Amino acid sequence: MKKMRNHLIGIDHGDVVMFSDFEHDGIMWSGEGPRQTRAHVEFSDSFKDVPVVQVNMSMFDMSNGTNARADVQAEDVTPEGFAIVFRTWGDTKIARVRVSWQAMGELHHSDDWDLY
Repeated sequence: MKKMRNHLIGIDHGDVVMFSDFEHDGIMWSGEGPRQTRAHVEFSDSFKDVPVVQVNMSMFDMSNGTNARADVQAEDVTPEGFAIVFRTWGDTKIARVRVSWQAMGELHHSDDWDLY
């Protein structure tokens, strides 16, 4: 559990279209085996410390001719931003994916002092 030390809690959120590979026969649509794509997100303001980040697929368009395999995670989280990483494998064919995200954490406070 993450415990916050002040009353200034920030929540930031957004949506990212990760790819639309069916339009140009991209790797997620035409490839096989392990594949991944990354998108960098910058927060609208920096957090005091590393926030908690949650990601979810908010839109996915997958072929019904193959198994649906998908993994989406937040990686490399810092107070300024993070990376959304989408992975698939096997013969899965994914046309497009949109990911929604939400970050929550402690914000800087005017009473915060750096003495040393």
